[in-house]
Amino acid sequence: MSALERLRGGLVVSVQAEATSPLNASDALAMLASVAVANGAAGVRAEGSARIGAIRRAVGVPVIGLVKRAYRGFAPYITATAREVAEAVAAGADIVAFDATGRARPDGRSDEAVVRDIHARGKLAMADCAAPPDVARAAAAGADIVGTTMCGYTAETAGTPLPAIDLVRACAASGSFAIAEGGVMSPDEVRAAFAAGAACVVVGTAITNVDALVRRFAAASRRATERVHPIEVLADGSQRTS
Repeated sequence: MSALERLRGGLVVSVQAEATSPLNASDALAMLASVAVANGAAGVRAEGSARIGAIRRAVGVPVIGLVKRAYRGFAPYITATAREVAEAVAAGADIVAFDATGRARPDGRSDEAVVRDIHARGKLAMADCAAPPDVARAAAAGADIVGTTMCGYTAETAGTPLPAIDLVRACAASGSFAIAEGGVMSPDEVRAAFAAGAACVVVGTAITNVDALVRRFAAASRRATERVHPIEVLADGSQRTS
């Protein structure tokens, strides 16, 4: 069965961690990926060579891999050049995700050139899109997958309510395998994405960003919400808590 058919109708868990998190280590993220797969995830999305490699060794499901690297003067940072494509493939990604927002890449390559490179390496290409023109361009370039990943992360789409259900529909209409990704925070939103035509749904923060989840609950704790008692200054200059 192909990687796409293994993903069709299923959940992909994006296993990433905040830069300063104790979880931002390859072995920790590989464990999270194993937990995700053990509980029904059809695939995993991962960033960075070491983390892709550790997760590839830990799970048997398709791995969507990407490498984030910023280049001065260029907006794309998700698998932005041939260097990152090669790194993701060497680490064990079955599918390579790349920025497909139409913004200039550091190596000047077109979507078609990126897709050809990924295919030449025997892997599938996932276009991370922000808007319908990105989807149309990526599909025409031969991308195997078009996804809504970058919606909200470009100047033109900043502030778009997520998940981007209208963009999911555009992805589904493109003829490529459609993935809903970005801002999916509940099972109801997973169902809504499938109803809009998604072939697969990616969820990340709502499942694997443990740091954010703990902060959210800690902020609601009694300690965090206790009233701060005002300080009253008495006539003699002393203070007391009201």
